[in-house]
Amino acid sequence: MPRRTKGLNNIVVVSDLHCGCRLGLCPPGEVKLDDGGTYSQSRFQKKLWSMWESFWNEFVPEATRGEPFGVVVNGDVIDGVHHRSTTQISHNLNDQIEIAYAVLKPIVEKCDGVFWLIRGTEAHSGPSAQHEEQLARRLGAIPNSDGQYARWELWKWMGDREQLVHFLHHIGTTSSQQYEATAVHKELVEALAEAARWGRRPPDAIVRSHRHRFIHTSIATIRSGGRAGRALAVVTPGWQGKTPFMWRTGLRLSPPQFGGVLIRYAHGRLFVDARVWAVEPSQVE
Repeated sequence: MPRRTKGLNNIVVVSDLHCGCRLGLCPPGEVKLDDGGTYSQSRFQKKLWSMWESFWNEFVPEATRGEPFGVVVNGDVIDGVHHRSTTQISHNLNDQIEIAYAVLKPIVEKCDGVFWLIRGTEAHSGPSAQHEEQLARRLGAIPNSDGQYARWELWKWMGDREQLVHFLHHIGTTSSQQYEATAVHKELVEALAEAARWGRRPPDAIVRSHRHRFIHTSIATIRSGGRAGRALAVVTPGWQGKTPFMWRTGLRLSPPQFGGVLIRYAHGRLFVDARVWAVEPSQVE
């Protein structure tokens, strides 16, 4: 049965699952590993999984008004073997892919297969995101015109070809919350400038990830016919706790953010809704 991708009014976006990391998403029960051993959720991962279930079973049905929706997983689905880190459940990438498959397969079923997977950081997903391509093919993600099941970017019409959204994993980062909007707003302005430069349709919204922190900015625009409009830029939160690297950055005092975003088309324009959690700080002793 063909998947209905045109006239789509709701797209749910999650990213940075980092499956295979002991601080990333992992399904409940015993996860079987390649050598016959097993792994079970940590106390932290049980909390994270509770948020994941709440996001899909409570936030998404409410935010979409029970309407059909598509899903974009915007990169860094697995953790990979990177930067000499030791926080992985297993350094066997097949183990990590199996975990990611168990996490995402029910989500693909929830959206009736209207599912796209965006390539993330090569340090996590392998050169040319080969491990995400393997996972996306197995999950039945919608391929691009070159036959890539995991793609670098997605241009997607929403509504009846009314609003254009661009999805891409990477965005500039900062160690200062005071400048958190700078790279995001810059990305939006550059997208508009590039469209004007080459006479192309500018995006009405851009969606980025990579930072593991939610932010949303917008600017006023004029649409065809002189109608007032706006252009949006959104960065999604992630699904990974603080790794050793994060404890020494400028955001070391900030709690990690978990959750996802809904891009919704209604009344001729796009709206952004999000559900974001943060964990409690360490207990005082």
